[in-house]
Amino acid sequence: MVISVKQTALHDVHVDMGAKMVEFAGFHMPLQYSGIIDEHLTVRKHVGIFDVSHMGDLIVEGPDAEDFLSYILPTDFSKVKVFKATYTAFANHRGVLIDDTIVTRLAEDKFLIVPNAATTDLIYHWIFSLAGGYNVKVSNVSKDFSCLAVQGPDAEKTLQGLFDYDLSTVKFFEAAYAKINDLNIKKNSLTSDCALISRTGYTGEDGFEIIIPNENVKDLWYRILDAGKEFGIKPCGLGARDTLRMEKGFLLSGQDFHPHHEPRTPLEAGISWIINWEHDFIGKSRLLELKKEKKYDLFRGIILKDRGIPRHGDKIYINDEQVGYLTSGTMSPVLRVGIGLGYVKRPYIKVGTEVEVEIRKRRVKAEIRKPRLV
Repeated sequence: MVISVKQTALHDVHVDMGAKMVEFAGFHMPLQYSGIIDEHLTVRKHVGIFDVSHMGDLIVEGPDAEDFLSYILPTDFSKVKVFKATYTAFANHRGVLIDDTIVTRLAEDKFLIVPNAATTDLIYHWIFSLAGGYNVKVSNVSKDFSCLAVQGPDAEKTLQGLFDYDLSTVKFFEAAYAKINDLNIKKNSLTSDCALISRTGYTGEDGFEIIIPNENVKDLWYRILDAGKEFGIKPCGLGARDTLRMEKGFLLSGQDFHPHHEPRTPLEAGISWIINWEHDFIGKSRLLELKKEKKYDLFRGIILKDRGIPRHGDKIYINDEQVGYLTSGTMSPVLRVGIGLGYVKRPYIKVGTEVEVEIRKRRVKAEIRKPRLV
């Protein structure tokens, strides 16, 4: 059986620009251009641009859209205003995380859901399977749209001249339809004749994510690179995206949690704040039990005190007792030390707790921190 690897609309652009390409979540994607550390620090200090078109785009619309999403997600969408983006997560009836996502309310009866690339089809079918009895329409428009993430302190200055819209009015986790100067976008079901721009990202820096039809994305990519020259903009790949999110303690779906090989609840994964307990939702009863017992492991950060680069699966010890393990690990370009994210038994989650991480059969001194390490 031949399994084809998908390509984004910018695939040939990445290749022509000299990106090192890898397969990721079924897509042929750029891992790096100038180098992971260089791209990482460019985003932290100035501005970088990422092609994140491998992410999904699902539309849920109809008279019951608000009630439906409030039932299948732990977020109460009656409290979410139009053009507000919300970080939330899908959990099954046992409260176990399936995928995390951002849901943007585009109208009173219309929502955009952005699942992770590897789970787009899974989440689409999950939503569709639960829609019976609700007056909603569920659409997967992922193949028709691209998304660019422009991230860093100079992101707004880079983009402002390209848009016929005051980007300073788009606040953190808000969205807007914005016209791009002299760029003709055909009217469509998701972005109308505009781009959909939101002040969101996966780097922990200020920035925007721009959804646009595939046929317009090359034009916009080059416009952004040209506009960002004065700020030192660089194209960035998946490598820097991963180290950037690790420094900020952001979860990686499929690695830091997975419904089968890493079954974790929002409570364990440290995102209990996404839950609105006052409404009914899938998995609520089990999560209430866990909340009451308060015996679950907790997602924590680790900073090494000695040399070493921790990786996924490395065990965490206090003396000879294993108290946890890492689900992610890297060398922090900002801190210049090894960092990790993972799960720690509740008695040992206090910030400052001294531990050891076993890296290639060698114990390295480390310290427990909150997931946000930078």
